[in-house]
Amino acid sequence: MRDHPRLGILMLDTRFPRVLGDVGNPESFDFPVTYRVVDGATPEQIVLGDSQRWVDAFIKEGQALVAEGCTGLATTCGFLTLVRQEVATACKVPVASSALEQIPMIQQLLPVGQSVGILTISADSLSPGHLAAADVNLDTPIQGVDDSHFARTILGNSIELDTKQAEVELTEAAIALCQTHPQIGAIVLECTNMPPYATAISNATGRPVFSILSYLNWFHAALKS
Repeated sequence: MRDHPRLGILMLDTRFPRVLGDVGNPESFDFPVTYRVVDGATPEQIVLGDSQRWVDAFIKEGQALVAEGCTGLATTCGFLTLVRQEVATACKVPVASSALEQIPMIQQLLPVGQSVGILTISADSLSPGHLAAADVNLDTPIQGVDDSHFARTILGNSIELDTKQAEVELTEAAIALCQTHPQIGAIVLECTNMPPYATAISNATGRPVFSILSYLNWFHAALKS
């Protein structure tokens, strides 16, 4: 066992702002992380395209992180749950690829009759295959922000992000999710760029909010043990 395990994070090829709370900002963590960018793997390629064609590229960078001393790997896109098993097998370390992977555990914690709801950057692109890969029930309520400033900025890889507008868009989408599905007892943020707005979303909906940061804090604590 290494004395100082370090989490390795496989980054998409992005240029949009990585504000505090974003998984791509090292200041979002209370422990050291190491990043490697997968060249060419833009948000558009992964979310709107075929992530499977990028498996070898993620494995290559993942193996490089492991060689640098990382004892666990993560990614910066929730849609990469589709490639998690292949990366874990090739890199021979645990991989936490998506906030969606928390859902089965969270569901067990909720009272009978309540369910988890998903807030995603693109409901149009979040397929049954993504849910199945994360062992999530296919009838789990989903709300996207497909035509928002937030989604256009992230998927378009824009250099400017209006965080106040993004907060309004995400909180409104979360409220709509809970109004449509009042049985929702907790919300999971699929997108790794949504955690900066988790507190606002929780305050607006009255529900606990889980994200890639809550997942990786748990994941890293296990690596440390």
